[in-house]
Amino acid sequence: MTLKASISQDELARACTDAAWKEDDASKRLGMEIVDVGAGRATLAMTVRADMVNGHRIAHGGFIFTLADSAFAYACNSHNERVVAAQGQITFLRPGKLGDRLVATAREVSRTGRSGIYDVRVTAGDTVIAEFRGHSRVVAGSWVPGAEEKAKSP
Repeated sequence: MTLKASISQDELARACTDAAWKEDDASKRLGMEIVDVGAGRATLAMTVRADMVNGHRIAHGGFIFTLADSAFAYACNSHNERVVAAQGQITFLRPGKLGDRLVATAREVSRTGRSGIYDVRVTAGDTVIAEFRGHSRVVAGSWVPGAEEKAKSP
């Protein structure tokens, strides 16, 4: 990938997202889509399918967690560092239902050294379905080699 001489932090985030999305078979296979991405933030969406509901005929919590985790992943990988989850927890507030379009919006709370904290809200329309908090850890590597020197601060 060739980058302009100088790119914004949000353009860098988009380039990182594009690189990561190419390898993200899990999110793609679950029908997730990237709605928005920027430095330290990401919004992903997924529609609850019949194979995603449990015995109560509501969205299985594991799929809601996975959507939140994917939004978290794109938010924390938006700075051109390879980042993995160190911990994640979710609180389910309302059930998701068959056919619901779930939207997970992740935002960076803190990023210091190799560690970060991100909050993700999962909604169905105006209804909050779940709140997720993820702790991240930077590992070796970058998504877009050489982009660090070209990115400019906002």
